[in-house]
Amino acid sequence: MPKPEIIGSVRSTYTRVVRMVCEEKAIEYVLTETMLGAPEILAIHPFGKMPVLRHGDVALCESKAIATYLDRVFPGPDLFPSDPRLAALTEQWVSLVNTVVDRTMIRTYLLAYAFPRTADGKPDRKAIDAATPALRQQIGVLDQAVAATGYLVGDRFTFADINLLPILFQVRQLPEGAEALAAAHHLAGYYDRHAARPSFKRTIPPPGPPGRARPK
Repeated sequence: MPKPEIIGSVRSTYTRVVRMVCEEKAIEYVLTETMLGAPEILAIHPFGKMPVLRHGDVALCESKAIATYLDRVFPGPDLFPSDPRLAALTEQWVSLVNTVVDRTMIRTYLLAYAFPRTADGKPDRKAIDAATPALRQQIGVLDQAVAATGYLVGDRFTFADINLLPILFQVRQLPEGAEALAAAHHLAGYYDRHAARPSFKRTIPPPGPPGRARPK
């Protein structure tokens, strides 16, 4: 069986999500580093977003679809629970993170630092200050979600956790995000514990702004 080829960027949060899936399941894979809108991405994703996957005659876009495929095709720990209730909860948290949390923490808050639109090139304080209350509120929701078991779903590590951790990593690099995360004691402990996982450590991106991956 050929190795899966992940096409994206090491700085992209959603490329990292797919790489963490491979690391958790001990899947040997190839990472092809490229830019948004590159021809090899456009050949698979109709809107040129990353990551995309090639595996033999299979070509997929969108990180959730890629992760589901990898989880079902390859041996190793199941990252999507088979129990209907836990499977639904996993889908619930993936959707909440992709449609709400990522939009606030990455697409708005982090990008105000990474790609300032001010004339002097400094971080966009207006955008940062506007996003901070929502960032804190969402961190509070996540803090409560992991309080009981230390996981988003049930009592084991699932794709819901993988999907969140790269976002928390990026937010923790910036002052307001680091402060809010440190004050959320359950979530801070959750992050520290799971940041020690080999899959997390082996996929830490180099310094620089994250890739603009589509939030799915």
